[in-house]
Amino acid sequence: MSNLAGKTLFITGASRGIGLAIALRAARDGANIVIAAKSSVANPKLPGTIHTAAAAVEAAGGKALALQVDIRDEQQVREAAARAADHFGGIDIVVNNASAIWLAGVTETPMKRYDLMHQVNTRGTFVVTQSCLPYLKQSGNPHVLMLSPPPNLDPKWFAPHTAYTIAKYGMSLCVLGMSAEFAPLGIAVNALWPRTVIATAAIGMIEGVSPEHCRKPEIVADAAHVILTRPASGYSGHFAIDEDILREAGVAEFGQYAVAPGAALLPDLFLD
Repeated sequence: MSNLAGKTLFITGASRGIGLAIALRAARDGANIVIAAKSSVANPKLPGTIHTAAAAVEAAGGKALALQVDIRDEQQVREAAARAADHFGGIDIVVNNASAIWLAGVTETPMKRYDLMHQVNTRGTFVVTQSCLPYLKQSGNPHVLMLSPPPNLDPKWFAPHTAYTIAKYGMSLCVLGMSAEFAPLGIAVNALWPRTVIATAAIGMIEGVSPEHCRKPEIVADAAHVILTRPASGYSGHFAIDEDILREAGVAEFGQYAVAPGAALLPDLFLD
């Protein structure tokens, strides 16, 4: 399968950033995009809403369904999955992109932040996948993609922000378990993580990081497109890195993805 024309993607956190970039890349193929996110009203601190994202998807050539969903709420998620499947006739791909971040040590991490990260990252990924599973089973090439890192038990990735690391790795552990569990169903489950820091709203949480040392979300979107157009039966259980995936696909020049071409790039978290 060379493109995603006619495929339905259920993307969490797709109102901005990497989620929106993945949506727009698929939209250029003529895909159906379910924008499942919390932002329905403009926020001066955060660009984009489900409605602006839907308009951008339509302008790019896709079809959009904007659904206000808090993935911490099981009922909202189940209703959103059912509405999406009814609207587009099924769900072919789930992209678990929504994530909460708080980069602080144990003392500086309020329990409400701890709970938020686990509810959104690990639990949200689980309930979204679970809710979409009945529809994925009916797809001809079903994929689930988590935006999460390769598991790395080096203490240096835990010490500065134990709570966030545990919550983020929870998404990765879902890949390990679900890829094996869903293998007999022919459903691919993979993870994708950027080689460098990506210029999104989240970089405001990383001390000392400025956009000129980052890449654009489009590099992750292009890598996701490569994965999601592969036969599901032949590629599952992988922890892919965006740059590696694109090199395998024949991309040799990465300057196009830099916010400031020529500037030094910062490696992302969890990668040695």
